[in-house]
Amino acid sequence: MENQTTPTEFILLGFSKLWGLRFLLSGVISIIYIFTLLGNILILLLSLMEPCLRTPMYFFLGNLSLLDVCQTTTTIPQMLQHLLSGRNNISYASCISQLYFFLLFVGAEGILLATMAYDRYVAISNPLRYTALMTRKLCSMLVAVSWLTGSLNAAVHTVLTIRLSFCGFNRLSYFYCDIPPLLALSCSDASLNVTMTLVSSLFLGWGPSLCIILSYMHIVFRIVKMQSSRGRSKAFSTCASHLMVVLLYYGSCIFTYVRPLSSYSLNKDKLISLLYSLVTPMLNPIIYTLRNKDVKGAMRKVFGRKIFL
Repeated sequence: MENQTTPTEFILLGFSKLWGLRFLLSGVISIIYIFTLLGNILILLLSLMEPCLRTPMYFFLGNLSLLDVCQTTTTIPQMLQHLLSGRNNISYASCISQLYFFLLFVGAEGILLATMAYDRYVAISNPLRYTALMTRKLCSMLVAVSWLTGSLNAAVHTVLTIRLSFCGFNRLSYFYCDIPPLLALSCSDASLNVTMTLVSSLFLGWGPSLCIILSYMHIVFRIVKMQSSRGRSKAFSTCASHLMVVLLYYGSCIFTYVRPLSSYSLNKDKLISLLYSLVTPMLNPIIYTLRNKDVKGAMRKVFGRKIFL
């Protein structure tokens, strides 16, 4: 009979084939992490400090930045520790904790992106009633729902993961603890875990995606009906940033989680995981500020000088 004991630690082998480049990789990842922290913290502070940014759109954007900071902090420091120390082990308790918080922030971000799409729909379809409809109370409730949903989703998957047996196997071919590598490593029946992963993907992946698609169908319809070319250009510019973030986030997450266990390919999944755990959180501040006059104006006001041309 196979040994059903749970390992005391896991060995993360995500960088094993690039071990000779570990110092170069640690430098690149450190730069990404620094830019992610600086960019997202800056947006979060601006949304809190500047009166001109105290609108529902920037309230949601500030929460998105907070989620990105939390998500990257859940995984990147551990990656850097492994690369710099030469030790790539993580205790079982730390692995489970990392899984919970990573799923919490990823799930909450999915709901928040759908909320932001609804916000853009209201702003464009009912501009005169926008302030009355998107009240502070409603916005706070929507953000709270995204955090609570992410927390519940993470708790369910964490509990289901704890019940798995690993038969002494402890080598994860991944950069951090996530559902696909843990299910692939388990020697027990993981059918319930796979089913719940698909169910949560339906509600946290495809559900919000459908809401976003419907919102933007209405938005495009409204924009096309606008008679002012300047108004159409401004409306498209407002929504373009959010669409770019949505495509990056949902494209990578759906590829990772919305599949049967038999189709998991950890080598491909590792690359996709880096996209939404490293690259996307870094790009979000750039995407939202690159062409955003309100944010640029707030930055010039805060720093007392012209930052962007």
